[in-house]
Amino acid sequence: MSASNSTTRSLPTLYTVTEAADHLKVSTKTVRRWIDAGSLSVHRLGRSIRISETDLNRLLSQNR
Repeated sequence: MSASNSTTRSLPTLYTVTEAADHLKVSTKTVRRWIDAGSLSVHRLGRSIRISETDLNRLLSQNR
């Protein structure tokens, strides 16, 4: 099998809670409230929480 694949997908951009808050210009507490309320989906990697750029954009488009 070939190691390279012409149909490879790029990995999604993942943000920490702090990075997401900076990107959205809100506090980390607000981001955590959205996560707890289910308004913002997260990906858990061990004990770490990461938020995809797609989920951030979805939240922005829903709140416009």
